[in-house]
Amino acid sequence: MPTLARLLLTLLITACAMAQAEQAATPEATMRWLNRDIVVLRASLAGAAPQARVERALVRIANLPAAELDAPLRALPFKLGDASGQQILLGDHLLFSLLEGDLEAEAHTDNLEALTRRTLGRLEEAREAWHRTRDRPLLWQGLARAGLVSLGASLLLWGLAFGMGRMARAIELRRRRLSLNQQMLDWRELAARLVQRLLQIVHWLMVAGLLYAWLRLVLGAFALTEPLAHELQRWWAERLDWLLQGVAGSVPGLVTIAMVLLLTRAVSDAMGYFFDAVQRGRISVPLLHPETTPATRRIVGAGVWVLGIAIAYPYLPGANTDAFKGLSVLIGLMVTLGATGIVTQAMSGLLVIYARALRKGDYVAVGSVEGVVIEVAPLATKLLNLRNEEITIPNAVLIASPIHNYSKLAESQGTLLSTQVTIGYDAPWRQVHQLLESAARATEGLRAEPAPRVFQRALSDFYVEYELIVSIDRPIERVAVLSRLHAAIQDAFNAAGVQIMSPHFRSQPEQPVLAPPLHSAPAPAGASNPISPQKETP
Repeated sequence: MPTLARLLLTLLITACAMAQAEQAATPEATMRWLNRDIVVLRASLAGAAPQARVERALVRIANLPAAELDAPLRALPFKLGDASGQQILLGDHLLFSLLEGDLEAEAHTDNLEALTRRTLGRLEEAREAWHRTRDRPLLWQGLARAGLVSLGASLLLWGLAFGMGRMARAIELRRRRLSLNQQMLDWRELAARLVQRLLQIVHWLMVAGLLYAWLRLVLGAFALTEPLAHELQRWWAERLDWLLQGVAGSVPGLVTIAMVLLLTRAVSDAMGYFFDAVQRGRISVPLLHPETTPATRRIVGAGVWVLGIAIAYPYLPGANTDAFKGLSVLIGLMVTLGATGIVTQAMSGLLVIYARALRKGDYVAVGSVEGVVIEVAPLATKLLNLRNEEITIPNAVLIASPIHNYSKLAESQGTLLSTQVTIGYDAPWRQVHQLLESAARATEGLRAEPAPRVFQRALSDFYVEYELIVSIDRPIERVAVLSRLHAAIQDAFNAAGVQIMSPHFRSQPEQPVLAPPLHSAPAPAGASNPISPQKETP
């Protein structure tokens, strides 16, 4: 417990010392009378800090009789111990004193006599202003001036609002007519929107200018607030000078930025011309295929622009300010926290593109999704299925799934299409082959070369599994062609009296289920046989 008490006492003493140090660090105090700066006191006198000296002087001035304010102002030298200076008197009344310590440390050419003369001159100006505040004709004149200025400012503000309102309504009416009469995008409508926003900015700037002029004139109409009007004018002049100097200082940087961006645009156009030639086959570059050229073009173009912006950024006005630095840190933090998933999808998209697994217009199947590729974006790939549904597949999911591309080899070899049927053992297999092949030749949309082929995939317990493999030119029509092929198979088997339904038995039949003897069912001409038939004994 005593240790805690000592710690609290130490903290209290430290806080008091810091407070005293802070007061000692700011010893200056400005004496203002009637909103006018008289003098800045910096030294202590007889234990009184500068602020206390200012307060005492203002109390003395406030307690002076009105008749004594016209007494002459004078300065007398004095010496009090080690301190010496000038006493400022109004008649026989002491107002305050000036010391050598009240001089500015940086003003090496200044002295106490010059400070005394300036102080007496400012007191004389303040006394004249005090007389003007009590002059009724001047007061009424100031009120009339302020009233006229306020009335004129009100009329100007009303006229400005009325004129700008009519202009804005006319532009809005014109914009609506353009938007209703045009089916496509009209640049005139965009120009009308831009003019509306510019009118708003001009309106508020003019309102701000009128309010500043009104406040400046009203404050300048009275002796008591006249210094505030001058300070407002000085502040506005300083801000305007700062703005003009900033604009003038930014011109070289802006010129540099323009040159860097123009050079970046030229390099980007040259790279675009090069990649366009590669995509059209005019130039052959190893490891760069026409399918991957658009993606490579976007990557290189983005890299060129990022490099150009990085070079131009230091020349941007305000790039070295704390605001820009804080904004850069915030953007970097947001990108770091939120870019993990985006980078994963983007890298997966690059892998899809550079693996040339698919491209726009290909007919593909990804898992249970089947359709035409309508877009291969950096983050996701979009398919359009036969039900006219747009399906978006993230590239990370796409790269982790098997991709069946039916259009990859369609132009040179065609796309294979297969269907399976199961026929009982009582149907001769040669006849089944002939019926499947004839159905394929009768189906519209199949290629003649390579010719349709039939394979016996399995000899199951109750039936034989046959697979018919054909080739089509347009993978996008695979569903329609498959439907027509199924219809042709049914027609062929029905016409031949061969049952497609596979037999299943609950008990063993009394007679063996066998195909007719070979001599009773001769092989039709043209029937294919993957295995050469052997001679059978009757």
